[in-house]
Amino acid sequence: MTSFEDHFSSTAATYAAFRPSYPPALVDFLASISPAQNVALDCGCGTGQLSVPLARRFARVIATDASAAQIENATPDPRVEYRVVPAEASGLDGASVDLIAVAQAAHWLDLDRFYAEARRVGRPDAALALVSYGVVHVDGVDDVVQHFYRDVIGPYWPAERAHVDAGYRTLPFPFTEIAAPPLAIELTWSLANFLGYVSTWSAVKEARKMLSNAPLDAFAHELSKAWGEPDRRRAIRWPLAIRATRLTAP
Repeated sequence: MTSFEDHFSSTAATYAAFRPSYPPALVDFLASISPAQNVALDCGCGTGQLSVPLARRFARVIATDASAAQIENATPDPRVEYRVVPAEASGLDGASVDLIAVAQAAHWLDLDRFYAEARRVGRPDAALALVSYGVVHVDGVDDVVQHFYRDVIGPYWPAERAHVDAGYRTLPFPFTEIAAPPLAIELTWSLANFLGYVSTWSAVKEARKMLSNAPLDAFAHELSKAWGEPDRRRAIRWPLAIRATRLTAP
């Protein structure tokens, strides 16, 4: 990509309300491969789903996003500084950051420029990590969810979504990789929580342009029949994919 494609500003408040945060085990892994825990840079931060958890282990977190609407809706934290800037041009001093992370956003970036920026701002042996979460799975009703994801709104996903489905293995990553442990985001949600999350999908937004709310309404009806009591909390799981490295001097 050579320009910012904004798929999420118009739903930033919903994104903040319903997108899941990342688990402590991910933050612990990222801290363990960083040379120190002074400064973390969270690029493409959205509304802070990784930024705030990173503040548990890093003294300072700089969280950046090219979307002003996302930053306006970000979760405040005294150790997180939000900035409206692109990942490819952070404006930070050189050799000033212990960790550069991108969560669920690397497929939108100009990676050549981003990797150059990561090398510039990273201190010696700084950690770099691309993180994504794959297709969601819902206990007891997963067949309904997968049918909607792949068959109903599949044609409306942007082309970049294929990189997420592939666990970012289709993205260039010209580094010696560090093996990451198997991790997942695991939550329990009511029907309303889950449907709120689905409403943030870029494919749902695109389908609405063509078909109004018909696909989501039909899915909500079918899912509610399978779900049972709306307040029943079902286990939700997103497997994490992590590509990580330590940046060495050129």
